This record gives sequence, structure tokens and C-alpha cells, in this order.
Amino acid sequence: MISKTYAPQDIEAKWYQYWLENKFFASKPNPDKEPYSIVIPPPNVTGVLHMGHMLNNTIQDVLIRKARMEGKEACWVPGTDHASIATEAKVVAMLKERGIEKKDLTRDEFLAYAMEWKDKYGGIILEQLKKLGASCDWDRTRFTMEPSLYQAVIDTFVRLYEKGKIYRGVRMVNWDPQGKTALSDEEVIDKDIQAKLYYITYNVVGEEGSLTIATSRPETIMADSAVCINPNDERYTHLHGKTVKIPLLGREIPVILDEYVTMDFGTGCLKVTPAHDLNDYELGLKHKLPVIDILDDAGFLNEKAVLYVGQDRFAARRNIVKDLEAAGHLVKVEEYKSIVKTSERTGAVIEPKLSLQWFLEMKEVSQPALENVMNDNIKLYPPKFKNMYSSWMENVRDWCISRQLWWGQQIPAYYLQDGTVIVAKSKREALRKAQHELQLFALTEEDLTQDPDVLDTWFSSWLWPISVFDGIENPDNEDIKYYYPTNDLVTAPEILFFWVARMIIAGYEWRGELPFRNVYLTGIVRDKLGRKMSKSLGNSPDPLDLIAQYGADGVRTGMLFSSPAGNDLMFDEKLVEQGRNFCNKVWNAYRLVEGWNATDISQPQENLLSIQWFESRLNQTIIDVQEHFVKFRISDALLSIYNLIWDDFCGKYLEMIKPAYEQPIDKATFEATISIFEKLMCLAHPYMPFITEEIWQAISQRGANESICRAAYPLAGEVNATLLADFDAMFTVVTKIRETRNAKQLSPKIALPLSIKTDDKARYQTLEGIIQKLANTETIEYVNDKVDGAISFVVKADEFFINLAGEIDVEAELANAKKELEYNLGFKKSTEAKLANERFVANAKPELVERERQKLADAESKIKALEEMIASLSK
Repeated sequence: MISKTYAPQDIEAKWYQYWLENKFFASKPNPDKEPYSIVIPPPNVTGVLHMGHMLNNTIQDVLIRKARMEGKEACWVPGTDHASIATEAKVVAMLKERGIEKKDLTRDEFLAYAMEWKDKYGGIILEQLKKLGASCDWDRTRFTMEPSLYQAVIDTFVRLYEKGKIYRGVRMVNWDPQGKTALSDEEVIDKDIQAKLYYITYNVVGEEGSLTIATSRPETIMADSAVCINPNDERYTHLHGKTVKIPLLGREIPVILDEYVTMDFGTGCLKVTPAHDLNDYELGLKHKLPVIDILDDAGFLNEKAVLYVGQDRFAARRNIVKDLEAAGHLVKVEEYKSIVKTSERTGAVIEPKLSLQWFLEMKEVSQPALENVMNDNIKLYPPKFKNMYSSWMENVRDWCISRQLWWGQQIPAYYLQDGTVIVAKSKREALRKAQHELQLFALTEEDLTQDPDVLDTWFSSWLWPISVFDGIENPDNEDIKYYYPTNDLVTAPEILFFWVARMIIAGYEWRGELPFRNVYLTGIVRDKLGRKMSKSLGNSPDPLDLIAQYGADGVRTGMLFSSPAGNDLMFDEKLVEQGRNFCNKVWNAYRLVEGWNATDISQPQENLLSIQWFESRLNQTIIDVQEHFVKFRISDALLSIYNLIWDDFCGKYLEMIKPAYEQPIDKATFEATISIFEKLMCLAHPYMPFITEEIWQAISQRGANESICRAAYPLAGEVNATLLADFDAMFTVVTKIRETRNAKQLSPKIALPLSIKTDDKARYQTLEGIIQKLANTETIEYVNDKVDGAISFVVKADEFFINLAGEIDVEAELANAKKELEYNLGFKKSTEAKLANERFVANAKPELVERERQKLADAESKIKALEEMIASLSK
């Protein structure tokens, strides 16, 4: 016997430990089984479980558990990402608390501290995922900085360099002054802000007068190389060939002409600062302007600025504005809405900066990744993201892959004293190359200096579906040949380009094929106000607190009740309350069935019919659920299961077969019900693994190492459509009778007289016993004409009468009947208009047209019955 109330805290840890001890999640290549593999989007080692992780990993667990039950060799590979920028920031903060500065450490000393931090905190999120019920093969847990995965990154760099795809050069990059590192375009977040536009005068040299420029960054005027005007702008014809002086600094710069300048924007005069703006840099190259970089790596003004040296860029802005105003060079300041670029990891405002970096040429290598998503070899769910994907891939820029950090895979480039670069997998290999290819036989390893930079974190995680199976160093190993390509990827749309596109590129580059077949893009979890959940806003509940309060199954189902692919989830705690209530409903339903006394009495015909009906509903739901999964409608599949269990099983089936109080049930019905319950638990298991395991184990005596995890997923049997339709009609009849009873405030103990006018008596005769049980009616009569004075209603083309002579308000009934008649006449008119529309009839699906015709026929039957009822009541 299971306990009286469902207490998830009593069973979750027990069953998870049982699953682990029996290795139910473990997987190895099995040629006799179809493989099904998923790789986890590796969370950062700095991370803890948040609501986005909850949604993403619940969906993955649903997919992997279902595949496992379907007899596939299911493998879900977990792991973590070293997260260069975020982790280095955490380690630096830890060292500061200990009174240690990074600059006082050697690289190896710093890396030892970083690994210490990772070992202490890096696995927290994976342990938290176990609380959620994630059925990963934990023996396969990988880390992007473990030796074999580290080497895979190095091998990839060398291979792409040797193919001419990786190069080193000075380019304008996104610079994070707080992290002191370059970033790729995809690591930059645009933020809407209220900014200021400063109008500043530059005096013209050799004559009276000045020109005015507008800038949002007055602190960069010391880096100006020119002022640019449009050659067609008649306002400034007199400035052609002139020079102007930079305010406060007094340095002369030329006025240059270029149609790049828009005449009707701002003042029509553009300050050109090649070192601190990408567009200005391109303009500077065109006009051969000097590049004056006045900012250091931390965003402080250097000696080249001359003024405000040593000041932070924002402090310098405040000071120069005061000084420009005092000197009469500040015309006005305007407020305007702008977009500022910030670092995804540190939040610092990005500086465009010329820097010597390593780049991956993207245009050619990205072509297979574009083609195979656009032709649906790799399918995105929902497909609306294909437009975003193609837009990005068709305009892809070279990827800046170097980072000025210590935590990460160190770039395998080695420099000779004369600057010659040798790219090799190790210093020993670099020395061999130098000696044999450059004929420098006297060189030793001490003559080689390795590039101090590390590779972008994404340069390791783009290999993830291959590297977790050791497919880079050992491309023909058993695991990679069996599990690759993986089946499905579940991830967030915001890393569609960061990670998904790059994994596809790596798949075709390394193995000549796709890395996964389907990409399910989750939505963002938002609060009821539509705000993205975050710690900074304080609007995100702690997932572990939710699990403690509502149980993992309640949270899992609650998250998935309303989270279709690609659509944001407006999270409300009522969702997980609904999930918990669902668990309680299942629990109480089993307690009810478990408590019945089954004996060898004969099985009533009504019970047999009820079983046949529910088995058809179950089979239809299994068909629906499978169709939903094929189309990655994960939430729709859950709702189908939810409705089947809550409404059809608990609300209808159990009521139909439930024995009278303290009376036994026949053994055949009891055993059929237990069998149905077992199938329902298997159907629901991927969504709610803990409660289904508890009940499944209670249903029957199981072996020592048996689990619902490995039970067979239900297969659909025959669906009796006629029986389903008959029961639907019967349930409508029962509902109408109950509504009548409630409206007339009649006791449920009073058996009501029911008469039926129908051309198909057989439909109801087999169901009479169920109608009488559910609606508490007297023996049912069949009539050929209306019953005067009775309350009537119509179901399909059949008319039903409840004779409550002397107990009804005739005037009220007449008014209600007239109101209902008016509604049905309007409904009939609109349906006729739809069917009269030739375009609708020609283009709509046949079943949709037939449905409309059936609606019209039903409306006509109701109208006829209502007219007869009104005539009867009016006598």
C-alpha cells in the first residue's frame, strides 16, 4: 500500500539513488539497438541551476527517457564548459579576498588556483540537475579543459591553420576593458540607453569661424585624425582644403571630403577617430589617416591623449565636457535614445580597439552549415528561426578566436626571436618544424615562446558533439561511430549563432556530416510582467526551492504545461501548483484503485464497455502523443497525457467502473484497470519520473533491478471511432442532466425520469446502465414524440426529455428556450455563409468542410427541438 498522501521528498532521493546504483542511465554501443544520443549544452562551471536550465534540461530528459523506454540505446552526455572570461573573473575575485593579485602570479600558479576553484564549485550545477531527475549517463561526464578535450581544441587549431583558415592580424575588435580581452561579435550585447549628444565647435585655421560636430564620446576628440564633410554639401564648400583645431588640445587636423557623410544627419560634419570606431577606421584607411589610440587595455586614457591622462574614460568624459563648456566650445547637449554595446560576461561597455588577434576565416567553412539548415537536413524547431539563421550566416564575419586570458586552451603558436610564428601541437613539435622546415638546427625549446593568449571558449564548445566521444583524436573509435551524429539538440535561441551554427560548421569540417538532426529551441523564461528572469531583478525563484516545495515532478510538468518551442514561458508559480496537483490526482487515483476489493463476481456489461472505451481513448492519445513528439510539440504531448489522465481516466472511467461504497469489484475489471494504470504511468514517465516509478513499483511485484526507466513505452492499439463517438454523446447527455439538476437545485439522490427521442436506440441502449449510474436517472424510456411539459435538450440529432411536471418555472424555461433558439439561428446563419463560400469549400481540408456540415445539421436539429419546446410551453 502506498502512503495516504504524496510526499515527493520521501521518494525522489530514494529512486534517483536506485537508478544510479542500477546504472539505468548508462549506455554503451549496442549494434542490436538503434542509438539515440543527446549532448547537454554544457553549463558554465561558474553556473548554478536557474529557470532556463530547468526548462532546457527537463525537455532533454523527456526526450531521452522516452527513447530509452522505446528500446533505443539512449545516451545523454553531461558535462561543463570552462567559461574562460566568467571563470577567470571568479578566480581573480577569490584571489583578491586572499590578498593575492593575478599580476604577482606565474601562469602556472594562476591555473592551479583556477583548477582549485573549478574542483570546488564547478560540479554544483550537475549535482543540482540530479535533483530535477536528469537521467544523464554520469559516467560519461566531460569537461572542456580535461586533457583529451583540451588536445582536441589544439588539434583543431593546427588543422585549420594548416588549411589556411586561421590567420593573425591587426583588426578592429570588440574590447572588454574590464575583462581586458577581445570578444567576438556574438559576445556583445546591445542595450538600449538614454544617452547625450554633445555639439562641439572646432575653430578653422587661418580664418574667423568654426564648424560644429556632434558626438556621444567627447573624450575621444584627442584621437581625432580629421573632420569629414560631404563634397556635395554646399554649406561647407568654403571648408574644402582647410584644417581645423581640436578644442583644448589645439592639434590641427584636415577637413576631408567623402560621400560617406550624410548631409541631413546631425550637423553634416563628422569627427573621424580611426582608433575608436569601426566605421571611422574604414574611413581612415581610405584616406590614409593616422591612427591614434588614446585608451589602454583597461579603458584609461594613455599618454597619447595628452589631456586627462590616467583617467577612466567615463571620468574623462565628465571632465572634458566641463572644460569644453568653460572654453566656449560646447554649443549644446541633447538627450537621445541610443544603443550601447556591452560585454556579455562582464557587462562592461565595449571599446572598438585595434588589436593583434587570431581569426578564423568563416565565409567558406560556414557554407555547409548554411545549406544544410536551409534545406532541412538539419531542422530547427520552430522553423521561424531559419530566417534569423540564414541572415546571420549569409553575412558572417571572421571569428576573433583569441582571448587575452590565462584560463583556457593556450594558443599553439610559438614565436622565434625574430617574430617568426610556428603553429604546432606542442613546443617539441614546433621545434621539430623549425629545425626541419626552416633548417634552424641550432634552435632549442628555450628559443621558442608560446603565444600567451587562450582560445575563445566557443572554440572548444563548438567541438562538443564530436569531442565528448573523443572523435577528434580518434575519429574511428566505437563511440563516435555509434552515437554520432547525435539525434536532437535542445538549447536556447540566443546561442543559435554562438554555439549551434559553429557546431554544425565543425561537424562538416571534421566529419563531413551534420552533428545532430534536430534543434529544439526553447523560449526564454519570463515573469508575469514579461521580464526575463534574473538575479539582478530579483524576479527569479530558486529552482531548488521550487523542487523542495512542489516536488521535481510538479516543477517539471508545471514548466512544460505552456512552453511551446521558441515561445517564451511566462512563469507563474500557479503552473507548478498545477503540476503538483496533477501528481496528487494521480496518487489519489491509484490509492482509490488499490483500495478496491476484487472478487470473482461476474463482470457487468457496463464495465466491459467502459474498459473498451478507455482503451480506445488511450490508444488515440498514444497516437496523438507520438505525432506531437515527431513535430517536437513537447508541451502539447504533455497536455494530451494530462487530459487523458485527469479528465478521461479520473473524471470518467473511474466513475463508470467504481463499485458502490464498501462493495467489491469484479476481478476482470480490476485487473484491466491496473493494466491501464501501468500503461498510463509508462506514458507519463518521461515527464514525471519519480511518482510514476513509485506507483509502477507498487502496481506489481518487481525484480531487484527493474525500473519503469527500462519499461516499454506504450504502443497504440486499435481505436474504435464509433465507440468513442457514442461515449462522447453519452457524456454530453450526462453533463446536460447534471446541469439541469444543478439549475433546478434538485438533490443528487433524486432519480430523474429520462426519455429519449432517437432514430438509433441501439446507441443508447448499450449505455443505459452507465447513464443511470453517472446521472442518477430512472429507467430510460424511448419516445416517438416530444414529452409535453418536460425540459428538453438536443445532442447531435437526438432529443432528450426530463419530465419535472409541477417543479419548473414555465415562464423562465420559455425565456431560456427563446434565447437559445436565437443563438442557434445565428449560428446556423454563419455556418451556412461559410459553406456558401466557394473558396473555403475548395481550399479547406475535406474533414474541416465535413465538420462544418455536421455543425449545420446539429444546429438545424436543435432549432427544430427548441421550436417544438417553445410551442409546448406556450400552450
